[in-house]
Amino acid sequence: MRDGGRLTAAIEVMTEIETRHKPVRLAMKNWGESARYAGSKDRAFISGLVLDVLRRKRSLAWKMGDDSLRAAVLGVLHFEWDWPIERLAEAAGDEVHGHGPLTDAELQALAAPRDLADAPDAVRGDYADWLDASFARIFGADRASQMAALAERAPVDLRVNTIKTDPARALKALTPFDAQPPGLLANALRVAAPAAAERSGAVEAIPQFSKGWFEIQDLGSQVAASAAGDVKGKQVLDLCAGGGGKTLALAAAMNNTGQIYAYDSDARRLTDTIRRGDRAGVRNLQVRTPLNPEPLKDLVAKMDVVFIDAPCSGTGSWRRHPDTKWRLTPETLTKRQADQDLVLNDGAGFVKPGGRMIYVTCSVLPEEDEDRVAAFLERHPEFARQPATAETELTPFLTPDGDLRLTPRSSGTDGFYVSVLEKQK
Repeated sequence: MRDGGRLTAAIEVMTEIETRHKPVRLAMKNWGESARYAGSKDRAFISGLVLDVLRRKRSLAWKMGDDSLRAAVLGVLHFEWDWPIERLAEAAGDEVHGHGPLTDAELQALAAPRDLADAPDAVRGDYADWLDASFARIFGADRASQMAALAERAPVDLRVNTIKTDPARALKALTPFDAQPPGLLANALRVAAPAAAERSGAVEAIPQFSKGWFEIQDLGSQVAASAAGDVKGKQVLDLCAGGGGKTLALAAAMNNTGQIYAYDSDARRLTDTIRRGDRAGVRNLQVRTPLNPEPLKDLVAKMDVVFIDAPCSGTGSWRRHPDTKWRLTPETLTKRQADQDLVLNDGAGFVKPGGRMIYVTCSVLPEEDEDRVAAFLERHPEFARQPATAETELTPFLTPDGDLRLTPRSSGTDGFYVSVLEKQK
């Protein structure tokens, strides 16, 4: 496809996302079905462009002095992808494929954009105004910078599966992708975020991935799993297992000792867990489906560790899923808090005296993090907070209460919150 066709396609996809409230993947799928002529590089280009627009929609509108989708696409191409104005003008003005010649106002905005330093925090941080008070509670005057970091492209992080291999062998297998240890955890590797208009390397395509040597998992998610501590030989329940990413991380730490149970209230989310466990060489996993009556009854008050990766707003994963940023509403946030209270109450019943509950969200909102833990401790005085980590590399990210808070700006990870709650004997 020519530049003009790609520019026009990105605006079309963005229009479907905005007007029909469709997720990026579905909007891209619909566009691809109607544009069979587009190759894989074209689809990667357009998808990357759309995602970058969604990451910075408000700051682009400020710079351009125009909140239209066209202005945002032009802004990304010039300000983020370093297209010269001449190339933009040629693409937009393509008589066959272009979206229409650049206007005088667009030319002026591209050449002399409004200074972002003069914008409100929510514009500089690219988030909705109604979230500003919440982010101010956590990050104070640094909130715009913290949230702007959540508008950057994310790397591809990998967890080395120590049941099957070791970091040195895994690193060698990933030589074609120039993987590097990112720090914080010994078993983590990282492939840098792709450049503009490029797609991430397909690490799933190499044989070692099929052999179960590593899993794709954000470093923050790996750190959250590590907060479970020494789990070898323990009885562990992953209460909101979803696709099984943290289940497998916990199983690797257990090294096929003890027993790990994976459960999710939505049976469909557990579909791949057994397959992924087999590939990873996990032999101590039991998947408990909600399709069976009372699937967890025999586990009540018997677990050494209950791990809760709670349903949340996903604000911490905006780098990877920027469309969810603009779909979040106060009503949805309120519902998520109710869900979190419910799952915390449920999880408490499975913890044996002296056992621990690990509460995790991929959120940076205090309403879903500290507030939920504080409310839980009021309801359950038999639990008490414990420091979420004793690892030297991770202690800089402890909150005054001893919980972990990770963000792209502070730790180079997605946004995560972790609280460790111990049941008194």
